Amino acid sequence: MRKRSGFYPCVRVQSGGSAVISRAGAVLLTETVRKSGLDKAVSAALVPWRKPRAVHDPGKVLLDMALAVALGGDCLADVAMLRAEPAVFGPVASDPTVSRLIRTLATGGTRVLTALRRARAHVRWRVWALAGNDSPDAGGEVTVDLDGVLVIAHSDKQDAAATWKKTFGHHPMTAFVDHGPGGSGEPVAAVLRPGNAGSNTAADHIATTRLALAQLPKKYRRGRRTLIRTDTAGGTHEFVNWLSARGRWLSYSVGTTITDAVHQAVLKVPATAWTPAIEPGGEVRDGAWVAELAGNILAGWPPGMRLIVRRERPHPGARLRFTDADGNRLTCFATNTKDTPIAALELRHRQRARAEDRIRAARATGLRNLPLHDTAQNQVWLEIVQTALDLLAWMPMLALTGPARCWEPRRLRFRLFSAAARLVSTGRRRILKLARHWPWTSVITNALARLEALPNPG
Repeated sequence: MRKRSGFYPCVRVQSGGSAVISRAGAVLLTETVRKSGLDKAVSAALVPWRKPRAVHDPGKVLLDMALAVALGGDCLADVAMLRAEPAVFGPVASDPTVSRLIRTLATGGTRVLTALRRARAHVRWRVWALAGNDSPDAGGEVTVDLDGVLVIAHSDKQDAAATWKKTFGHHPMTAFVDHGPGGSGEPVAAVLRPGNAGSNTAADHIATTRLALAQLPKKYRRGRRTLIRTDTAGGTHEFVNWLSARGRWLSYSVGTTITDAVHQAVLKVPATAWTPAIEPGGEVRDGAWVAELAGNILAGWPPGMRLIVRRERPHPGARLRFTDADGNRLTCFATNTKDTPIAALELRHRQRARAEDRIRAARATGLRNLPLHDTAQNQVWLEIVQTALDLLAWMPMLALTGPARCWEPRRLRFRLFSAAARLVSTGRRRILKLARHWPWTSVITNALARLEALPNPG
């Protein structure tokens, strides 16, 4: 080492090092793939698209792409980071092979997408069973949040168009299962749409909900054990009617627009009808109240629908809207849940804000842009992104505890996946020795121990 000058040590750098593995912490993801059975499921799903003399399994190529995206890649060429570490990821296909496979799968259209989605759904059931009390259905109910995502395009791609925010790109509709405050979330649907697709298009909400429900175990299709949440974009008559038609087994909590009729109804609510809003811990929220609207305001909406409004004092400096009343900010949502206090229902709907965290994680995991030109290929890319997000949700669910259980992708990459290690061969075994000084080495080793203790897929 040369003499230190300035803030940082000055070291000599040479090439030629060996037996050193970068991103060694990614073994957490490869072990999650193995224990969940995702490798076998995806491989079996893509058998019809494997050529007779193919060297690489299409399922392995697709999972390699998902791993690259999970590690921070945002284009097909980023699979090179896996190819450089065969000791961890095995043989990885060349860039031309990866590109040919994406074109082949895009040509397969709906058949390919259906096969991949069925494989993920099958594995999801197994992962939730392995997770036990840490699974998103541990409380007996599953919550699915729908939301649209604007993806900017910096070149002229198929179906890219001007968006409602005066940008240019695409407007996918997504759905995520909410893991609650003690976890993250996992994607269950992503439908690629042109940039000029409407935010409140009921047909797109219905199609996305169908895909999301198909990802859930069948037992959640009865007894109202599934809750569908949306913002005001989902508050259309057509979508609420569709949800209400399945009201025997489906609950909903859908934001609605403050129309003039709703505004007038709020003004007529007596002071005694307002209930203080509550926080997750049950404590009363100061300056916020909720009330239920009834009467003629529900005319034209499905029977059994409840309309609940929230009135809140805006924070200092906030601008009021025309739809606000008496200096208070108003929001409204519809639900078919009965026998629950309206304050608890309003808190449940407000927690839909966690969907924004899921979207932020998706943008950091391959959804920052759509790297391909054709819409069919970019839809395959969306399936790869969802698989990557699944792995980033399943691994913490199965292996991490405490605050690490809620780490988002960027933090997982920085603290766990980027850990370096030395590859040691002893006899017929190869061992990765993680750096002893790395602050999160114990988190990685403990997580691997939990994964190894799980039963292997049958």
